[in-house]
Parts: sequence; structure tokens; C-alpha cells
Amino acid sequence: MKIDSLPGHRPTLVALPLIFLSLVALAQAPSRTPTEKGRIRVEVNLVNVIASVADKKGRPVPDLPKEEFEIYEEGVRQRIEVFEAETRQPLDLALMIDSSLSTGKELAFEREAAARFIRQVVRPGDRLAVFEFSDAVTQLTEFSSDVPLLQSAVRHIEEGAGTALYDAILLGSRALGSRAADRRRVLVLLTDAGETTSRADFEAARRATLRAQAMLYTIVIRPVKSESGRNTAGEHALETMTDTTGGAMFYPDTPQELGAIFDRIDRELRTQYLLAYYPTPRGPANTYRSIVVTVDPSSYHVRHRKSYLTGAQ
Repeated sequence: MKIDSLPGHRPTLVALPLIFLSLVALAQAPSRTPTEKGRIRVEVNLVNVIASVADKKGRPVPDLPKEEFEIYEEGVRQRIEVFEAETRQPLDLALMIDSSLSTGKELAFEREAAARFIRQVVRPGDRLAVFEFSDAVTQLTEFSSDVPLLQSAVRHIEEGAGTALYDAILLGSRALGSRAADRRRVLVLLTDAGETTSRADFEAARRATLRAQAMLYTIVIRPVKSESGRNTAGEHALETMTDTTGGAMFYPDTPQELGAIFDRIDRELRTQYLLAYYPTPRGPANTYRSIVVTVDPSSYHVRHRKSYLTGAQ
């Protein structure tokens, strides 16, 4: 589907005092203990943060203990209530291919690299949807675990004109945002970072990723290597957006490097940490709150989403 770049007798009990009737009625009514009421309230407030930790060589680091992590909201340290090393939360992925980025042989190679990534990354419980974008954004598949179907969609992507980059990010994020809240949401973007035909702007796209709590992994294919020979505004915008979501940015020198990059994304998604906390103090409704996660900076580098939007109160 194409998405545009949006009076009767009443018996009496004489022998029973009124207070007893009141107690009976109270006992028969559905009960809700203070604990239950509290649990319902705090589950709504729980903030989940996915963190990716790498060593100094950029390799994913698994199995760090909870004690290695600190998390802050608006500069105030928070108590980590939930912690999972190598989280088992299933994945929802939106794989978005810029069909205007290359021609001929290179596009064919990119299709095959993406098809191989689908085979690697989609595991039981995971779901992936394929999108292509040029002057418009087209969702080629629903979220599915049918690997052959997904691979076929990628392999049938055709060349297009124009690049609705911000529309693609916005619509992909909205698709992810409609998925269940107990799943990780990931947007993988393969693009030349050009922007020519979007109705959305940078800020609308950025806010969409934050509202969806989606991690953005961006692979930029640069047709011209020298900065003086290309428009780098799109690249800088994507760097900002990717960093804000806790994802990663890649600049392969040749299409042949795509396989290794997709491998790295797959490994990282399998070694991520889930941290969750109840914000203290809780921020005002419908405001963005900053998040900082720290791990020993002398040994590791951590990436995570930098903010979240509070709900209605």
C-alpha cells in the first residue's frame, strides 16, 4: 500500500441490623487492594530504556551486571527496577530502502544484502516490514515473520525518482509506534541521505521516532565520497536523529561492506540491555524528559535514546 509523503413490594430483613447489611454488601463488592491500585498506577509510569554497550573497538559487550549501570532523568539519578542483560524482548523492525539511491549493479547488490539481513535478524517472535521510498513511501509488506515473503519484497524493489527521506522516517516510525509496547522497535534505513520531496520536515520526523520509542540505524551510501562534491545537510540531520534514538550510523565505502554492517546491527540487537525505572520526580504531562545512561566510560561506550515523551496525567 502506498502512504502519501498521512412502585413494587420490597422485602425487608427485620432481624438484621443495618450495619450487617452494609458489611455484606462491602464483602460482595469487587475488591481492589491498595497494592493493586498502586501496581496499576506505576506500570503506566514505567520507563523502558534499551541500551547498547560497546568496547573501545566498537564490539558489542554482553553480560555486564546491573551494578555497572546508572540512569538519570533530568539530571536526577533513578533506581533501576527492571534489568535484563541480552534482553529477550522481541523485535519489530521497519526496513526502509531508498530506491533512488543507486542504479543498476549496486542496487542489485543492496537488495541481496538486505535479503540476507532479513534471514539473519528475523527470529521466532520477531516481525519485520519492508518499505521502499523515492518520491513517495510505499509499504511493501505488513509486519511479518515470513522470511521468503519479506525477501521477495526486497528483491522486487525498483528504481525511483526523488527522495522523501523525512516522510519515510515519519511514516516508518508511526508504523512502529502502533505495535505492542512490550517489543523493541527498530527502524533500519538504507539511503543516500538526500531529501527532495518530503511533506514532513526534520523536526516532525525526529519527534515521530521519539514518540514511537524507535531506535534508528542509518546506513548512508554516498555516491560522492568528497564532502565538497555533495550536499551533506541530510547526513548531518540523520546523525542527529540517529544519536537521539540510541541507534547507530554507518558510512560504507562500497556496497560490498553492507553485509558486514547488517551483521553488526544483528549482533547488537541480540546483546542489548533493558533498563526500566519509575521516574522520580515524575515530569509534567506531555513533556520531553532527558535520559542519560552511564557505564564506565574508560572501558565502554553506551548508546540509548536520549529522551521520552510523558503521557497524560
